[in-house]
Amino acid sequence: MFFAMNRFKIATGHETAFEDVWKNRDSSLADNPGFKEFKLLRGETVADEGYTLFVSSSIWESRDAFLAWTKSENFRAAHKNAGDNRAMYLGPPKFEGFSVVEGA
Repeated sequence: MFFAMNRFKIATGHETAFEDVWKNRDSSLADNPGFKEFKLLRGETVADEGYTLFVSSSIWESRDAFLAWTKSENFRAAHKNAGDNRAMYLGPPKFEGFSVVEGA
């Protein structure tokens, strides 16, 4: 399995708008071969730095399945309006990918 995560620093006060973008997006993740699960996670607010941490997390059968999705029309469609909400972001998202080493 492969876990793909993007960390977002969302400007304080824009949390609900950010969540709404994700809740209302036209997602076809489930249509992609190898896709298992998606979660949007909300972390702590870092008041002295002016942001709340969010993580988009998806689980895939393999790294190859994830990479195939990133090259698909579904990926392009899901990200076509990503730049429309720049004011809510404190910098670009940070991608992290993980392969399972051990698990029950």
